[in-house]
Amino acid sequence: MQENDTLIRIKRILELNGWSIYRLAQRSHIPYSSLNNIFLRNTEPTLSTLRKICNGFGISLSEFFNDDIPTSCQDNSFSPEDIELLTLYHSLKRHEQDLLLVYASGLSKQLPK
Repeated sequence: MQENDTLIRIKRILELNGWSIYRLAQRSHIPYSSLNNIFLRNTEPTLSTLRKICNGFGISLSEFFNDDIPTSCQDNSFSPEDIELLTLYHSLKRHEQDLLLVYASGLSKQLPK
């Protein structure tokens, strides 16, 4: 059975973030059993589920489907430091991510959008 493109994309983003399916389930507010069954049965997630998954990752649907955005830590455009920073960022709670963005913006002397 061939894996569908959506699940391949989700797995790549999981890999980039260093997350498990369980972690994604927590961040997406989707029961673990439901999310795990999507992978076990190789089924296409519904649009509603995919929106929750994208929210859990902190990305939009358009970012999810944009092939120009690297989603794999194997991508040469990411240095080990980039991957470490992204992994740390995604380990934070949403409000902590917001604080980090403000702090980083201050360091670069640019205001956040």
